[in-house]
Amino acid sequence: MIDKNKVYAIVGASKNSSKYGHKVFKDLKESGYSAIPINPNGQEILGIKAFKSILGVKKKIDVVIFVVPPEVTEEALKDVKKLKIKAVWLQPGSESEKAIKYCTENKINCVHDSCIMVSKS
Repeated sequence: MIDKNKVYAIVGASKNSSKYGHKVFKDLKESGYSAIPINPNGQEILGIKAFKSILGVKKKIDVVIFVVPPEVTEEALKDVKKLKIKAVWLQPGSESEKAIKYCTENKINCVHDSCIMVSKS
């Protein structure tokens, strides 16, 4: 699932450098990955336009990385299904049994209990 040829959407990307959503987005960008910030405020993050949801992204998204509370993950997974995205990464703290079950039931490859920043190294 970790591949520099893939496009990653980071749900929970943040301008606030102390938040994990910022750290994950920045780490992926600085490591040469194609990363798109998703933030409900639609702000610019590290000079890149953020989208309010994955539904606004025109590029094909290969993997959605969640860095949000579980209830936000659970809701946003519906958009993943709608866009027929087949892979998600639930960062520690963003997962729930309900989210994991939803992925399993909808044939969405789901990584959880693992940090992408550690795994890609």
